[in-house]
Amino acid sequence: MMAERFFSCNPTAVPPFDDAGIILLSGPACCGKTSLLFQFAINRAAESGRHVVFICSKGRLENSPPFLSQGVDPSLNVLQRVQIKYIEDDEGIRKYFAAFHLLDDFPAAVIVDDFTGFFSESSDYVEAIIGAVSKDMEILELVI
Repeated sequence: MMAERFFSCNPTAVPPFDDAGIILLSGPACCGKTSLLFQFAINRAAESGRHVVFICSKGRLENSPPFLSQGVDPSLNVLQRVQIKYIEDDEGIRKYFAAFHLLDDFPAAVIVDDFTGFFSESSDYVEAIIGAVSKDMEILELVI
């Protein structure tokens, strides 16, 4: 079931994302996490008909762009609904989510590539930030 969230096999199927909540994808460096997340963004935009925000570091994305799955046409209209937002540090992440409630149209998903890479502090600090952001997103999910 989890693989369906990343690789859509049936475009007419009921979207499996209504209960997606918060998903954490982890793995070693250079194993394809960014490509999986970008595919998830494409699928979510296609199945919801709404835009998706893909947050990443510009330098990292330019140095290692995501691969598109076989059969995904890079000229597809759905790619226009994947909005890439370049953020370079933890302050940018905080500012984005602090202003999230001001958006006119909430995205179908917000995907943060290499979330811990935005934080240069100790792992305890990063875990605390992840917990705080997760709690904020749960509250936001209740409001939406």
